[in-house]
Amino acid sequence: HEKFAINDTSLIPHYAVLDPNLTLGLPPGITATTGMDAFTHAVEAYIGNSNTSETKEMSKATVKLVVDNVFEAYSNGSNYTARENMQKASYYGGIAFTRAYVGYVHAVAHTLGGFYNTPHGLANAVILPYVLKAFGTSVHAKLAELEQLITGTGNNEPNDIKANRFIERIISLNQKMGIPTKIQGIEEKDIPLMVERAYHEANPLYPVPRIFTRDDLTKIYYEIMG
Repeated sequence: HEKFAINDTSLIPHYAVLDPNLTLGLPPGITATTGMDAFTHAVEAYIGNSNTSETKEMSKATVKLVVDNVFEAYSNGSNYTARENMQKASYYGGIAFTRAYVGYVHAVAHTLGGFYNTPHGLANAVILPYVLKAFGTSVHAKLAELEQLITGTGNNEPNDIKANRFIERIISLNQKMGIPTKIQGIEEKDIPLMVERAYHEANPLYPVPRIFTRDDLTKIYYEIMG
């Protein structure tokens, strides 16, 4: 199977109803992975090359809300305020990525969903740190901005230090919520076709900070393979 997006102006809703009561019984695992999905939307929108002042603000709001609330929502699902804040994060992240697009995390995640029915939020959560590391210096400045937003400190630290701390923060948050570091079930024989699909989904549609080659994408698949 192949997973892809269907876009049309007729699909754009006029209103979004955010009712935290509807999410109070959401299981911890789904809370964690959907929360990190919203986080991934925000980060990919922020580091891309098509962001605007609005999408940057929406991305930053999402990142801060997720970092401050997702673990509480995961560990205490009846916390109304945490659920409310996560709904806001999901909404703000949606505003960001539908205007500024996503990137290679989503391109790879879509292939995993198509080939193995890997839950989308789980795939994004696992893949995100690997892709951010692979981007290297091209994203250090923007990741440093997000890290400084979270901590409120570190003005005098080099960008690479703050950027790497941001990536480690993602890894730690995943670990705290039981999200694995690898995707189980990836078959080596499928990797060449998944690479082609991810490559053609992302290039030239997604305004990524650095263009990955097929070899770059192949490396990502092997890194996430359980």
